[in-house]
Amino acid sequence: MANVEALTAANDPLLFRFVTSLSRRQKEAIFLALDVAVAAMALGLALALNGQTRLDGATLLGVAPLAATMLVVGAVLSWIVGLPKIKLNAYETRGIVLTAVFSLAVGASGAALDMVAGRPVPVEVFVIFSFLFLVFCAGWRIVLRQWLLDIYRRGHQHIRLLIYGAGRTGQQLVAALKSDYDAHPVAFIDDNPTLQSLRVSGLPVYAPSKIKSLVTEKQIDRVILAMPSISQPKQARIAHGLRQIGCEVHALPSFAELVGKGELRKRAVPVSLDELLGRNRLESELPGVSHAYSGRRILVTGAGGSIGSELCRQLIACKPHCVVLLDHSEHALYSVEKELREIAPELHVLPVLGTVLDDETVRRVIRENGIDVILHAAAYKHVPLVECNALPGLKNNVIGTRIIGEAARDAGVERFILVSSDKAVRPTNVMGASKRLAELVIQDLATRSTSTRFSMVRFGNVLGSSGSVIPLFEEQIERGGPVTLTDPNVTRYFMTISEAARLVLLAGSFARGGDVFVLDMGKPVPIARLARQMIEGAGHTVKDAEHPEGDIEIRVTGLRPGEKLHEELLISADMLTTPHPKILRAQEGYLSEIEMATAMKDLRRAITTLDEPLARDVILRWVERAEDEAHDPRESASV
Repeated sequence: MANVEALTAANDPLLFRFVTSLSRRQKEAIFLALDVAVAAMALGLALALNGQTRLDGATLLGVAPLAATMLVVGAVLSWIVGLPKIKLNAYETRGIVLTAVFSLAVGASGAALDMVAGRPVPVEVFVIFSFLFLVFCAGWRIVLRQWLLDIYRRGHQHIRLLIYGAGRTGQQLVAALKSDYDAHPVAFIDDNPTLQSLRVSGLPVYAPSKIKSLVTEKQIDRVILAMPSISQPKQARIAHGLRQIGCEVHALPSFAELVGKGELRKRAVPVSLDELLGRNRLESELPGVSHAYSGRRILVTGAGGSIGSELCRQLIACKPHCVVLLDHSEHALYSVEKELREIAPELHVLPVLGTVLDDETVRRVIRENGIDVILHAAAYKHVPLVECNALPGLKNNVIGTRIIGEAARDAGVERFILVSSDKAVRPTNVMGASKRLAELVIQDLATRSTSTRFSMVRFGNVLGSSGSVIPLFEEQIERGGPVTLTDPNVTRYFMTISEAARLVLLAGSFARGGDVFVLDMGKPVPIARLARQMIEGAGHTVKDAEHPEGDIEIRVTGLRPGEKLHEELLISADMLTTPHPKILRAQEGYLSEIEMATAMKDLRRAITTLDEPLARDVILRWVERAEDEAHDPRESASV
């Protein structure tokens, strides 16, 4: 048996090349010849099976002219009805019906010819012939079709499918794929125990618990969910479970839906950005900033991140002399450099794989490239992660800012802009405190710098950035829920990535030194409302006490360590105007030079000795001290 299989496998390429080399005319000639051959076989068997006819030489000789005539008539009728023109992979019920009509026509013509010739052959012979001819004509087509499908499948790369759902849609899918050599259904999966010991549409039915072993044993490439009647969230949960074991999963709508029969499933209605933001978008209201960056040599730290990469994209329109990209992530740096080179091949882009904590590298990059402007977007910003990794977070966000800020001042960089966060306002977590300390570092450098203008930009959550609540909700909805909410009353400010990047660039053009710029972002958005909007926008209903039959539940998990119910953008209420009505300059206290030096010394000692409690005490003490400060020598200045 093994030798036969090996020989078949070895001959498959030759058979495939032979079959695919035949023209349509050649195939039709072969089919016609096969019909004529089986007609002769059917007539001989009909004579043998008829008990009234002796099958000897004299009988055969007498029947020979009739048989020859029948074969000619059969060939002509076959060509007239188009039987050889039916493609094998399209030979189904209608083809069999046409074959039956053809067989009866040939049998009837034979009986008529026999009566005209005056050589009566029993009528039963022609009846038996008709049935045998039908069986032979249909049989060789079905066998040849299956054999050719096997040859094509061995000659092509085909996808092996496991179909989840042995109901009507699953059976229709198998029927549709029977004549397809690019996809091969292998088996069904169904939750119904009564089906799990049966064969449906020629395929075995297995329980869901067998999926993992079936994928390995039968070399499954893809699982098709053929259960359109169940809810989308349930389908999403099944798909998520299948992906967890390494399956590629696709969902199939019902065939009735595809042709518009019956009530279609509710379609998703995308939530507009204005609804998510709770206000109108400001891109069209924010002016251009080309004049401030044209011809400049610009360094962007954290260039591979959400904000950093968008800054690079918007800088292209400003036509800078060059853009230096600094990031510690190899993949992120490669991605942003590749994108910039594709959309702006004339722009000089220099990728630097490194970190802002490497003082020597930072100073060398600034010196060798003659940097004029630094946009400092590199930071650890995920609140829970920084909360449980306090020392690395403080080292990167505070010490890193100090290193690159001092390097900028010493090199005489024209402008330095720090990307900050609303979490720096009265912080309740390590990430927010680290960003507030970074702001204090920049404010301290601004008071003692004669050539570099230091400024900061503070804004809320950025839609679509890594760690943002929007991608998290989208992922949870795609999985079928639940959507997790830390508190039903929590609110946040939101802005788009393009708004955030434009604000950073504008701040650089407005800066006079030590400025804290904020964007008028309207009212904060309730996250519970946002979650409901996104669920309903995806075409689902919210499952709650009033609607227990809903699709997706909103589950309250409780505030995470250090998380606030409501974020703020300002420490004090004092604001100064800028040339743009939507951008304001905050007046906030800062530490003296001695206080800042002491804070940095204490923080460095805590990080060096890996003393996390000491580090938390340091940030608590000095951030509170800064909030208590009310003096600002520039409070009477306006931009």
